[in-house]
Amino acid sequence: MSDVAYFGIRHHGPGSASSLVQALRDLQPVAVLIEGPSDASALLPLLARPEMQPPVALLCYPEDDPAATSFWPFAEFSPEYQAAVWAVENKAALRFIDLPSSARFTPPATDNVDTTDDADAAELTGEDGEDGEAASHRDPIGTLAQAAGYEDGESWWADIIEQNPQPGPIFAAIADAMTTLRDGEGTIAPFEAKREAHMRLEIAAARKEFDGPIAVVCGAWHVPALQAAHTQKNDQALIKGIARRKSIMTWAPWTGPRLALGYGYGAGVVAPGWCKHLWRTRGRRDAATLWLAMIAAVLRAKGHLVSTASLIEAERLARTLAAIRERPKPGFEELRDAAIAALFNGEALLWALVEAELLLGADVGEIPPDTPLAPLIEDLQRNQKAARLKPEALERELSVDLRSESGLFRSTLLHRLNVLGVQWGRLADAGRSRGTFREKWTLAWEPEYAVRLVENLIYGPTIEKAANGRLIQMLGAAVSLDTLAALVQSAITADLSEAASAGLAALEARAAHSSECLEILASVPPLADIIRYGEARKTETNRLSGLLERLIVEGAIALPYAVRDLDEQAATTLVGAVRKADAAIRLVEPGEGVLDAWRNGLTGVLEGQRSTAVLAGCAAHLLYEAGQLSAEDAAGLLGRRLSPGTPVAQAAGFFEGFFSTAGQRLIYDEGLRGAVDAWLKFLDEEAFIAHLPLLRRVFSNLDSMERRRLIEAVLGRTARLPAGLMPAPDGGEGWRRHLEKLRPLLAGGA
Repeated sequence: MSDVAYFGIRHHGPGSASSLVQALRDLQPVAVLIEGPSDASALLPLLARPEMQPPVALLCYPEDDPAATSFWPFAEFSPEYQAAVWAVENKAALRFIDLPSSARFTPPATDNVDTTDDADAAELTGEDGEDGEAASHRDPIGTLAQAAGYEDGESWWADIIEQNPQPGPIFAAIADAMTTLRDGEGTIAPFEAKREAHMRLEIAAARKEFDGPIAVVCGAWHVPALQAAHTQKNDQALIKGIARRKSIMTWAPWTGPRLALGYGYGAGVVAPGWCKHLWRTRGRRDAATLWLAMIAAVLRAKGHLVSTASLIEAERLARTLAAIRERPKPGFEELRDAAIAALFNGEALLWALVEAELLLGADVGEIPPDTPLAPLIEDLQRNQKAARLKPEALERELSVDLRSESGLFRSTLLHRLNVLGVQWGRLADAGRSRGTFREKWTLAWEPEYAVRLVENLIYGPTIEKAANGRLIQMLGAAVSLDTLAALVQSAITADLSEAASAGLAALEARAAHSSECLEILASVPPLADIIRYGEARKTETNRLSGLLERLIVEGAIALPYAVRDLDEQAATTLVGAVRKADAAIRLVEPGEGVLDAWRNGLTGVLEGQRSTAVLAGCAAHLLYEAGQLSAEDAAGLLGRRLSPGTPVAQAAGFFEGFFSTAGQRLIYDEGLRGAVDAWLKFLDEEAFIAHLPLLRRVFSNLDSMERRRLIEAVLGRTARLPAGLMPAPDGGEGWRRHLEKLRPLLAGGA
């Protein structure tokens, strides 16, 4: 039988990786056995391909339930990755020895409508710490590091292992430490016991198969259990009955930040960027200098001045701190503290400027083009290549011109991915501000998007087919008209003809039975947006235009009845829907008959005796902006609605409804300003204070220049705040009377 050497490592620990490579060189094993799903062993040699650029992750999912996906990530500083590369380069046998991936799969889901929320949980699968284990052995290296006075396991491991020329004894010492930690743990969790039993059986089989030394690379926590004496009969009994389902396995790109413990990855490290730096500078004396240079580069890129003298001082301080703390060389803590003192003027909060970029990094892995992939991931890569869009972890902006074929292709791809829950691109709120042919996107790739693509395999093998399938299912589940309208908008902007046809049919059927005013009005903006995009998207909109006009008329008829006697929350919701619907109607410019119907509906709201005041004010403002109310009529209307005979609460509601998006009208319209002035003059102290929040909302829509102009219009051009006041030529007693309380609002204060 072959001899077995056990190397207990820290998952994704650069010190572990460095010491392990040296240990393998010394041992020259004929076989390397690695903790990982045994049914994925055939994919291990791909890690050594030059086209494989970590971070990458092994993706496994059951053939009959793609939503139950598991990941095993690898970085260039991961000991398992370096062990695999060494084995391939040295022609050693290479295998995974943990339970097969199917043992981690949950039973098939009964409802696969939307499983994207499970993506983050799936990331945890496949490493120590995700099976409900105790916190102390989620990161046993970290436990030992804390006991030694270190902040993180990487720094401790680097000090203990990187500086030791004899890695073998260190691994033996780590095994002894793990034995002590496990002795204090008590009973091991059942699933953990099954994993270790399976690994022992695989090791025993390898000892019989190979003639020569065998290296076992596993989490340090498992070493004592794998070395302990157990009968094969007992181990076989432990793993009896584990799930056996056919699995699909491949490699998927990963990102540096998703290797971080702070992102919810149970076997992650505190700072992947620091780990990468430790790996790439192993054996060098200028590692501390290079790290400080990276800090300086990030600061300078953000526009901060960093002198060479400050960098020299920071390095000297870091070395001094290491000596005081009895460390062999400056570690992360010393370099951070020195940078804060010498580069950030002692302001620890400024460290946040560079922390994420330095400690998490922005790496996105790459996999060989001939790697067998899940169909949707393969199709995505084809589309990314055709669109000339490379996935990147850091956010970047992308401006798209829909008039060009390439721009339209990019936009369509991003919209289809959004339908699938893969928000690689997020459309900015102002993305269409430059006209109907422009979109502005923010791109940032996250590795869980690969999980979501796998989950969507149930809808089809390509991005287009899967997006069509998922959207059709969502249309079937939609219960409201506005939801249907939004889904139809998604289908058309994503150029999904099957879903668009199904959505239009469902929308027409629902519209024929809908009488709910809020639902009808909420469906108008997305439909209007589709029509506006019709020319850019080459979409046939005649059918949609007829439906939209019908909805506008139905909404206008229902509106005067829907605004009666509403509470504050319901009134606020309906006001928002009315304003958005009005903006959409003006955008599409329907026929005169449809416009007349809409304006008649607004007039009915304004004249209704039971109309909620804020909605009556909103209707008055929209009619005024449309030219249906003259300036004189609007001023007279405000004078009546804000007169002393009107209850203060109703007057305030009308004021808010009229001016919440039209405060600038008070600057230029003397009649409106005079009506408001008369109302303010009428209010007593208590009523005015009660309605200050309302005034705050109105004035919050004015910029600083508009506020200054309003002050000048009310108080005269020689007015100054908070200095002396001059009366305005046209009066303004109401404004002046409450000016002490109006000052902060007009001047931009609280």
